[in-house]
Amino acid sequence: MQPKKREVLEAIQLKHWLQAVQSGKVPTQKDPVTNQILPLPLPLAKSDGEGLTFTLSKSGTATWVLRYRYGGRSKELTIGNYPDIGLSDARKYAREKRAEIDSGSDPAFNKRKSKASVLKDWSVAELIEDYRGKILQGLSTSTQRSYGRNLIRIQSKLGTYPVSKIESQDIVGLLEQVGATWSESVMLLTTVKMLFRHAAGKRLIPMNPCSGVELSAIMGRRPAVRRRLMLTEAELRQLFSATMRPENLLAVKILLGTAVRSAELFSAKWDEIDIEKGVWTVPTTKTGLGMQIPLSIPVLDWFKELKLLSIGSKFVLPARAESRRERFGGDAYINPNTIGSAIDFWLAEHSPEVRRFTPHDLRSTAKSHMRQLGVSRETSEMCLNHKLSGVEGIYDIHTYFEERKAALAKWGDYLKQIESGLV
Repeated sequence: MQPKKREVLEAIQLKHWLQAVQSGKVPTQKDPVTNQILPLPLPLAKSDGEGLTFTLSKSGTATWVLRYRYGGRSKELTIGNYPDIGLSDARKYAREKRAEIDSGSDPAFNKRKSKASVLKDWSVAELIEDYRGKILQGLSTSTQRSYGRNLIRIQSKLGTYPVSKIESQDIVGLLEQVGATWSESVMLLTTVKMLFRHAAGKRLIPMNPCSGVELSAIMGRRPAVRRRLMLTEAELRQLFSATMRPENLLAVKILLGTAVRSAELFSAKWDEIDIEKGVWTVPTTKTGLGMQIPLSIPVLDWFKELKLLSIGSKFVLPARAESRRERFGGDAYINPNTIGSAIDFWLAEHSPEVRRFTPHDLRSTAKSHMRQLGVSRETSEMCLNHKLSGVEGIYDIHTYFEERKAALAKWGDYLKQIESGLV
C-alpha cells in the first residue's frame, strides 16, 4: 500500500496566501507537475502533515489547527493564529501535543478544562460579593451584621487574592493579623469558613482551606466565659440615678423594662412603636421572625421622653455624629457601641458601688428579677424572646402575649418604684 502523501508547507507560501486574501485577491499555488498557477478555494485548509493544518478564512483570518483521533473519535485543537504563531513554532507545539496524545491524554479537553478554570478563578472580593447576594441576605439580621463586619475584614486582607490560591496558612495569617478577641475571632473564623464553603459549593475550589484550622492552636485556650450578672436592687437604684446623658439613661431603662436585645432598640423606628396601644412591633429578631412587645406604663413614659429628644428622626435613638448621618443618607440610628460606652464612662468616672456590666446584662437582670417576682420560667424566657428547648420549642407556637404583658407590667411597676425611690 502506497504511504499517505505528506504535504509540507513553506513559510514564504503562507505569507503570500495571507497577503493575497487581505488585499482582496485569490491565493494561488503552482502545480508541481505542470507548473501551472492554480487558484485556491476559500476557506482554505492545508495540511503540513501528521494532523497540523493551516486554515485561512475569506475574511483573512489564518489559524493553526491540530487534528487527531482520541478514543476512536476525530478531535481538533486550535493552536492559535498565524502569523502570531509561525510555521516552526506551530510544528513544535504540534509535536508536544502529539506526545501527550501518545501518552493517553486529550489536549483539547485539557485546554477547555484549563480555560474554564481560569474563568472561574475569582478573587476573594468577587466571592464575597457573590456570597452577599446569594447567601448573606437570607440570614437573620444579627447574623448579617456579624458576618458583614467580618467580610469587610476578610476583604481588606485577602480581597485581591485568587480564591483558588488561598491556603490554610492564609486563614491562620488572617486571624493573627486581625488580632481580635477570642469571641470575635471565633466569629471571624466561622465567617471565613462559610465563605469558602460557598466557594467549594460553586466548585471554585476542591476543598475548604479552613479545614483543620483550630483557633486554640493560634490563640491558646479559650478564656473562661464571663457569666451574665444580675444587678441587685441596690445597684439598680444607683443606676436609675446615674449621671448620664438623658437619652442614654432612658435607653438603659427601656432595655431593662422590655428585656429586648440592645440591637433591637438601637435600630427601632418610631413607626414601630404604638404609644396608644402600648405595643412595640419588632420586625425581625435574632431568633427569626419579629414579635410584638407589650409596653408597661413606665416604659411608655420613657419612650415618650425619648420622642421629645429624637429631633424629628424616624429612629428612636438617632445618630448623634454628623458623619454617621451623612454616611447613611441623612438619618441613621445610634452607633451600637454608644450605650455600652456610656455605661463604662459612668462606672469609671463616678465609681458607683455597681459591678461592671454591659447592656446585655440588663436582659439577665430583667429575667432574674422577674423570676423573683413570681413570673414562670417559660414566660420569662418568652419575654427575652428565647426559643423553648426540645420538643416544646418545636410545637409551641403560642406567643405568650398576655402572659408577657402581665409579667412586664409587674416588672415595670417594680422599676418605677426604684426610679421613685420607694424601694
